Amino acid sequence: MIIVYGIANCDTVKKARVWLTEHGQTCEFHDFKKRGVPPEKLALWAQVVGWEKLLNRRGTTWRKLDAAAQAAVMDAASAHTLMLAQPSVIKRPVVDWGQDITVGFDAAAWAHRI
Repeated sequence: MIIVYGIANCDTVKKARVWLTEHGQTCEFHDFKKRGVPPEKLALWAQVVGWEKLLNRRGTTWRKLDAAAQAAVMDAASAHTLMLAQPSVIKRPVVDWGQDITVGFDAAAWAHRI
């Protein structure tokens, strides 16, 4: 079972979910806003893809943080703390394919998975 993690109103998450449906893939959706970020999953994602890739430094949530909060993110532990506290700073979608984890939406790369 494919699990898509993200935020329902995120355009990239919407595109990803539509793409999966159009390609006959059923998926479960885990909404960070409603269900939070599972700490054990966040740790796994950071281990698999790296905390640097998981942390969205280009997004609105990151840009709204004050300079001190941004500067405090220096390693996996500090990034983990921030991502748990502010899930909107996680790059979306995070997709658990069952045997792999991906971050972001890339239709060409996803086409090779199905």
